[in-house]
Amino acid sequence: VQLQASGGGVVQPGGSLRLSCVASGFRYSSFAMSWLRQPPGKGPEWVSVIDSDGTTTYYLDSVKGRFTISRDDAKNTLYLQMNSLKPEDTAIYYCVKDGRPGRIGKRGQGTLVTVSS
Repeated sequence: VQLQASGGGVVQPGGSLRLSCVASGFRYSSFAMSWLRQPPGKGPEWVSVIDSDGTTTYYLDSVKGRFTISRDDAKNTLYLQMNSLKPEDTAIYYCVKDGRPGRIGKRGQGTLVTVSS
C-alpha cells in the first residue's frame, strides 16, 4: 500500500489549497478513504471520510462548510479542497486507507499545510 499526499504549502489566512493523494498497491475503489491531520504539538484528528461509493460520511466540525473531500477512482486519487483557511488548520495532512474515527487504517506520507500571514 502506498499513499502519497501532495499539495501542501504556505498560505495566508482566508486562502485555499487543494491536497491530493495518489494511492497504489490495493483496489482503491473498494475502500473508504480519509484525511487525517496532526497540528504541531497536538494529537491527530480526523478531518473527513469518504466511503467507497463516494458518500461523504464525516467532517470535523471545525472544517464543515470550508473543506470538501472527493475521490476520482479512475485516477486512484483522493482530494481535499480547503477554502477559507485559518491558522488553526496548520498541520501535517495525511491520507488514510480504510480509516475513520475509531478505526486506524493505513496512513501514508503527509503533506504540510501552514496557514500564516
